[in-house]
Amino acid sequence: MLNNPSNSQQSSSEKNWQRSDFYFDLPESLIAQQPTAERHASRLLVLSPHINQGFKVEDKQFNDFIGYLNPNDLLIMNDTRVIPARLLGNKDTGGKVEVLVERVLDKKMVLAHVRSSKSPKAGVELILEDSLYATVLGREGDLFLLEFKLLEDETVLGALDKYGHIPLPPYIERHDNLDDRERYQTVYANKPGAAAAPTAGLHFTRDILDKISAKGVATATVTLHVGAGTFQPVRVDKLQDHKMHSEWINLNDSVVRKINETKKNGGRVVAVGTTSVRCLESAFAKHGELQAYTGETDIFITPGVKFNVVDALLTNFHLSESTLIMLVSAFAGYDNTMAAYQHAIDQKYRFFSYGDAMFITNKQE
Repeated sequence: MLNNPSNSQQSSSEKNWQRSDFYFDLPESLIAQQPTAERHASRLLVLSPHINQGFKVEDKQFNDFIGYLNPNDLLIMNDTRVIPARLLGNKDTGGKVEVLVERVLDKKMVLAHVRSSKSPKAGVELILEDSLYATVLGREGDLFLLEFKLLEDETVLGALDKYGHIPLPPYIERHDNLDDRERYQTVYANKPGAAAAPTAGLHFTRDILDKISAKGVATATVTLHVGAGTFQPVRVDKLQDHKMHSEWINLNDSVVRKINETKKNGGRVVAVGTTSVRCLESAFAKHGELQAYTGETDIFITPGVKFNVVDALLTNFHLSESTLIMLVSAFAGYDNTMAAYQHAIDQKYRFFSYGDAMFITNKQE
């Protein structure tokens, strides 16, 4: 049982949170470098509310997730599809360059991260994967505006699919391979545009989804194109000084109706992944109530923030001092989250994108 320490003097909304509050020491051996042999073979840490205000911790397998769902629940999944967004090559001046596409703007234009010994200036041409040519048009903040030289019937997405690499996270210390094209992708992904996977969804198989449906649990999808910024560290000490990266989301009217119907019937909205949470809570925040929304979000969810839509959360384990562990701490309670992470380390759970999962029922403080 995980109990809230009795010497906590401030509520989450009153505390001036520091980045260091979300630090934990993780052995490198627990960072998953490969996916499990089967998607469903991951472990599942379950955090449940308990009568004494602590959280009960259970060590389960992902297949057990179905047993924690109720027939009138609604499972919300992010249907974004990871694109092969990483390209390697050279500048026309000869220097090596690495491009990571963050946002496809149209058939030829993208916003991208560009790594090289010296930042390329406007007008510089990039030769990528020996076959693709792109011109640097300028910068938008930390991102570069690139225009690809393509044939009339070609598109950036088609070119990336042909020449690009799957953008594995920086903590996976190997090159991508053909298996990653399928495994670093959910089985329900169908909206191309993400530079990173919504990793909580990687555990699902078609069989598991069929069993969830057979139990009477409804499903629906939202879209949030996960950006590479999800791996960017928080560089400021005070969370109030942190500026979130922006991502594109879509929540349509039919999903809003499903959510409202679920709530009316006493069911829970169960979000698969922090990206689904950010999509739903962003749409609520934009209107002060849940309405359809398509556009940008830079929502930053930290302890003390109220959740207006999501009742339960399935998520993977996140990086120390990251915005995602801050979101989970807001959802589950800070002390519970940090204690659960230590439990996961002690029990040798596998961490991060190809790692194990956690299922949490919301605990408002």
